[in-house]
Amino acid sequence: MQRPESAWAALTMRRYLVSSWPWRSYAYLLSSVPVGVLTIAVLLVSVGVSAVLSPIVVGVLLLTLFPLYGVVIGSVERWRARLVLPSGIASPHAKLPPTMTRRERLKFRRREQASLRSLGYGVLLGTFVWIFSAAFAGMSAAVLVLTVLAPMIATDDEMGMGPWILDTTGEGFLFLFVFGPCFYVVSSYLLGVLAAAEASLAKALLGPREEELRRNVAELRRSRLDLVDAFETERARIERHLHDGVQQRLVGLTMTLGLAELDLPEGESKRLVVKAHGEAEAALADLREAVRGIHPRVLVDLGLEAAVREVADRMPLPVAVQVSLPDRLPAPIEAAAYFFVSETLGNVAKHAGATNCHVQAWVNRDRLVVTVTDDGQGGADPAQGTGLTGLVTRLDALGGTLDLSSPPGGPTRLRMECPCRLDD
Repeated sequence: MQRPESAWAALTMRRYLVSSWPWRSYAYLLSSVPVGVLTIAVLLVSVGVSAVLSPIVVGVLLLTLFPLYGVVIGSVERWRARLVLPSGIASPHAKLPPTMTRRERLKFRRREQASLRSLGYGVLLGTFVWIFSAAFAGMSAAVLVLTVLAPMIATDDEMGMGPWILDTTGEGFLFLFVFGPCFYVVSSYLLGVLAAAEASLAKALLGPREEELRRNVAELRRSRLDLVDAFETERARIERHLHDGVQQRLVGLTMTLGLAELDLPEGESKRLVVKAHGEAEAALADLREAVRGIHPRVLVDLGLEAAVREVADRMPLPVAVQVSLPDRLPAPIEAAAYFFVSETLGNVAKHAGATNCHVQAWVNRDRLVVTVTDDGQGGADPAQGTGLTGLVTRLDALGGTLDLSSPPGGPTRLRMECPCRLDD
């Protein structure tokens, strides 16, 4: 059975009365009492201290810190709400960068609307909600306890329960078995409704507003873009190191071996030098290929179209390229499109059994669209380790999508789409 996501959903369960939800409702409502009392006590004391110190300005400064009480109250209440809202209440507060100092964080939190709403909920909790919860949940809990203990109490003393007077053990058991189940059913549903209503109020005041959700989504996307940018920066650094360092040393090595080859007479030594020269040239070719795959220089210097045509020229099958772009795109988007084409063409050459391939790229309503179509055998599945998983993650960070159409027998068509601007 699927677990209910809220107390409202739990109330519709057939097994509600024998589940943990009635006791969750009791716990949530009764825990409102100490939290509410402590909240209003702290707020009243703080107001009093601020009023006393107001002549020396310190009191006025203390008043400006009240929204920070709201941050604490909201955090405690969102944690407590998990008793009747297992999925919890999302935090409305913006995610702050780790570079901010503690003072900057406190200043930002103090000015957030979410902090003021949480403070308002704290006032409501301390002046009304806990009293209401204590009246209903406290009275219900007291009646349940007395009903369960009725046989023992009636054995030694006379016990009055409303219109009933119990003075024997038998009357206590009769009252327990007749009145107890009825009261448990009624009180469980009543307190379930009250707990659900209180949790809904908390969610409405402590949860994020629509604009806060949009802001959090934007911040999440920005943080992911920062990761992509950091990754690209590291790739560029590695490429520069290999291109300007290791590659140049290998070029020097091949030149030295070539000169040595010319000077040596025929014999075993020259044969070994010739072999070493060939190995060095092969290593240099492999290194250039690796550097091109890490961070292609042609992409940086000439743009996406030139880089795609270079990849197509290296393929063992004919690849038609049709790229129509009005201007250069941001570097992360060009990199994503390039690696999409490179990875896809590599898969086509290795696995598709195709005789030709077609690459197209164009801009449609401020979105870059790139498709790679081949006439191969089809049946491609990204879940089988085709190397597209990393591309999906990269495109997702850019707000893009990746679609695959590959029926058995072909053709296979892979399409990527992403915004042309990083701030969309």
